[in-house]
Amino acid sequence: MSKVFLTALGCRLNEAELQRWAQEYQAIGYSLTPMPDDAAVMVVNTCAVTGEAARKSRQIIRKHHRKNPSAKMVVTGCYASLEEEQANELLGVDLVVPNTEKDSLVEKTQAVLELPTMPAMASEPGAPALFARNKERAFIKVQDGCRYRCTFCIVTVARGEERSRTEESIIDEVNQHVREGVQEIVIAGVHVGGYGSDIDSDLFSLVRRILKETEIPRIRFASVEPWDLPEDFFTLFENPRVMPHMHLPLQSGTDSVLRRMARRCKTEEFERLVTQAREKIPGFNVTTDIIVGFPGETDEEFERSLAYIEQIGFGHIHIFSYSPREGTKAARLANHVDKSVKKERSLRLHQLASQLKTSALQDQVGQKVSVLWEGSPKMLDNGKVRYVGHTPNYHRVCVELSGKYQLENQVTETTLVSVEDEMLIGSIDESSIATSGAVIFRQ
Repeated sequence: MSKVFLTALGCRLNEAELQRWAQEYQAIGYSLTPMPDDAAVMVVNTCAVTGEAARKSRQIIRKHHRKNPSAKMVVTGCYASLEEEQANELLGVDLVVPNTEKDSLVEKTQAVLELPTMPAMASEPGAPALFARNKERAFIKVQDGCRYRCTFCIVTVARGEERSRTEESIIDEVNQHVREGVQEIVIAGVHVGGYGSDIDSDLFSLVRRILKETEIPRIRFASVEPWDLPEDFFTLFENPRVMPHMHLPLQSGTDSVLRRMARRCKTEEFERLVTQAREKIPGFNVTTDIIVGFPGETDEEFERSLAYIEQIGFGHIHIFSYSPREGTKAARLANHVDKSVKKERSLRLHQLASQLKTSALQDQVGQKVSVLWEGSPKMLDNGKVRYVGHTPNYHRVCVELSGKYQLENQVTETTLVSVEDEMLIGSIDESSIATSGAVIFRQ
């Protein structure tokens, strides 16, 4: 049976696309492999959000080709779309699929690479394999493209205009994941908040339908632009199946920098939004993205941004040092910040982010919450097993149990007892595990 290796760089949307292709390859009889050496076909979903991301994309393609030169190499994603000619010339690349043709990637690989189709086992009964990269959590791509043009972003150029999937197709995909035993979905896209603008729908309506027409236990959102949320959006979180966490990308804590970025949100509006969420939803966790050293960012602007970020208080911050990307307006702006200054600002923001995260975790200590346990357990020298999972508000937590229990892909009530190394330490009453849905290892 032919094997397919799938890998992605960059955003959650790239991960969601891998998941969909995995299901499509499996549907025609191919198996997934986590090892590139073992694959007949390798698919690399590239990134180009920065020049460094594009460089890493090329590096990954070359690396996998060296490991398995006989495999067919398919390259897609933003780097492949923006630099299609260059991607085609890379050693080992057999097929480049631009973003506009991603929906037919599996079909194209079959046609162009002359892959065999429909082996006998493809029509045999049996439950489809869960996506090997993350069997507990599925990323649901609800739309592609973006109508906005932030000056630092090349992705909107690479992805094109907004295109939403129908609510029916999304519902069908979620229900398929429910049948496979997936506990949690993440609603993903390039411009998630713009979902439905082209099909007379919206994100609020979509989530209400998912709640009504599926039994998926937990629903999350990937990155959502803060200006897209309607007034009643946070009423969705009254349903406990919608997890109390959102990633709202701020990018800077200073209005003057936000204007140069062509961001559509001001700091006052962002603060009002976060305050509203925290007042309505107990324990609501806000995470964000921040770019340091954007062209023209002065020392004063950075200090104001730092103070604002501390005032808001984020559970986690993705920090990026600005790097120019050819094809964006920001690359042509004056007064680019010196590399050493960007490094120093990044270090200071990382230190603040760590403090804010630790404070957010400390606030959770003493609570009892539902944790989804993920991945493979780690055997410890003391004979116990360590599991890692996430709380509803997306804080990482670990617990140690005796080796007779198996918690993967289970949701259990867990008491949060302490914080160590930016992770919550949990405690579970082992006598109650059987009633919470966990499975006991066979002896």
